[in-house]
Formats: sequence, structure tokens, C-alpha cells
Amino acid sequence: MHKKVTLIIPCYNEQDNLLGLHDALKPIINDSLAYDWEILFINDGSKDDTLEVIKKLRTIDKRVCYIDLSRNFGKERAMLAGFDYATGDCAIILDADLQDPPSLIPEMLKLWEDGYQDVYARRKDRGKESWLRKKLSLAYYNLLQKTTRIDILKNVGDFRLLDRKCLIALQKLRESERYTKGMFCWIGYKKKELEFQRGNRVSGTSSFNMLKLFELAIEGITSFTTVPLRLSTIMGFIISIITMLYLLYFLFKTLIFGDPVQGFPTLVIIILFLGGIQLLSLGIIGEYLGRIFNETKKRPVYLVNEYVGNEEEDDDKE
Repeated sequence: MHKKVTLIIPCYNEQDNLLGLHDALKPIINDSLAYDWEILFINDGSKDDTLEVIKKLRTIDKRVCYIDLSRNFGKERAMLAGFDYATGDCAIILDADLQDPPSLIPEMLKLWEDGYQDVYARRKDRGKESWLRKKLSLAYYNLLQKTTRIDILKNVGDFRLLDRKCLIALQKLRESERYTKGMFCWIGYKKKELEFQRGNRVSGTSSFNMLKLFELAIEGITSFTTVPLRLSTIMGFIISIITMLYLLYFLFKTLIFGDPVQGFPTLVIIILFLGGIQLLSLGIIGEYLGRIFNETKKRPVYLVNEYVGNEEEDDDKE
């Protein structure tokens, strides 16, 4: 019996890219006769004709399967749906916009056959991203590296091969507030790096603007480290000591030298500074508290409107 490979492809408004992606995948999977294939598209609440294009591909290629989510839940949750529904002995995650080159798949499979359980693709560069975005991304990864107890990989996205053991491990992580890049590192298993040249989008524009990337960065920090909470505690402790020393300075100055306390502008600045520190600390606490609030609801991470697989199974797995 042949081993089975599932290609997990999250899609959001990718109608113009899917036919080209399928054309790029066909020669690779047709030449790999040693494997059975499943091309699993996850339609993440697309507003264009993405689902119709997927259904059209299904009519010409029965290896094409799809999950239609009930609304847009975001790529992180769409990938979890892929992990849950993938039936392969391994799964390869790739974007629908052809920025992740399908030509790397045979090499991933070779390393998997050599015993590696998580074969991840590292970008040699970040393509046509702006200078500011590149610098902010590197600064963010450096911050994560220094504040977490796991090794967060730089310039590594979601393009990777995962063994069935990794998929089972990821299925068990049911957080609603998800940072999958950190989860890949957290689960461990035998990893191997592949370098590749990331391409540019064939059509359309990325849905990840600076605001969404900032939200993802906050998600990563709050999901895998409590350092911001500790920093707010340290800042409060240091400022309290400085404030006490400042108070004693003015007390002795007034009692010994009879010098009245002056400096209204200084007083206003101190009050505003302390108020800013307090609001910052409350904001940090609020970020963590909000995540606790969302997790305690125990809501499903995603909901499925329709699932069409190789065996036409419609079981709810959300």
C-alpha cells in the first residue's frame, strides 16, 4: 500500500490563483507514483468565487478535496481544520498564491523518507517586502527568541512537511487564540531545514497588512511568553524605588535647608509619566486577561459548512 500525502492549502479570496496552483502541482504529483495524494483546500470564508473554482477543480481531479468554513476564521484556524481533516501519512502546508514553490515538495518527501518528521522551508530573503516591514519582522523574531523558552525560527513561515505524529500533536492544541509558527516549534520532533527563494504573488494582494501582522506579533508574544507581565512588575518596582528616593530627597531638602518644594512643571511630568506606566501595565495585563476570557468560553475553534473528501465523509470534526 502506498503512503498518502495531503497538501493543506488555506484559501481566502484566491480565485485567480487556484487554477495556476493546480497546474503547478499536477506534474509533481503525477510523477510521484510512489504516493497517493490528497489536495485539501480550506475555503476560509472567501468573498469571491474561490469555492466555485475549487469545486470545478474537483470535477476534473478527484484528488481535490475541500473544507468550506462557515465564515472567515483566519489562516491560523483554517490550518487547524486542515490538520483535523488531513488523511495522509504526512501533510504539506503551502499557500495558494504560489509564493511557496511546489518544486520543493519532492525534496521534502525525500527528507521525510530519511526519517525527518518536520521539514520546514526557510526563506533566503523576504522578497519584495518593504524595508520597514523586513526590519520589524527581524526585530520581532529576535524579541521572541530572547523571551521564550523555545526556539522560534527566523524567516520560516507555514510552508513545511509534517509527519502524521506532528499532525496528531497539533490536533491536540485547541487554543482559540493561535500562533501556529510557535506551535510547530513547541511540539518538537525531528526537524530539518530547507532553504528556498520565496516567489511573489501571481495574482491579487496579500490580506496580511501591517495591522494584521502587528496583531499576529502580539499573538505570538502573549501565547509563548509571560515576559511582558514580568517587565511591568519590574518597571513598577524600579519606579517605586526611584519615587521613594525622590520623595526623601525633597523631604530632607525642606527640613534641613528650609527650601520650599517648587517646580509645578516637574510635578506634572512625574504624574503623567507614572500614569503612562500604569496604563501600559494595565494594557499588558488586559491582553493576557482577554485571551484567558476567550479560552474559557470553550467555543469551537472553527465551524464547517461543507466537507468533501476522497471518501465523501461529512463528519463534524470542528
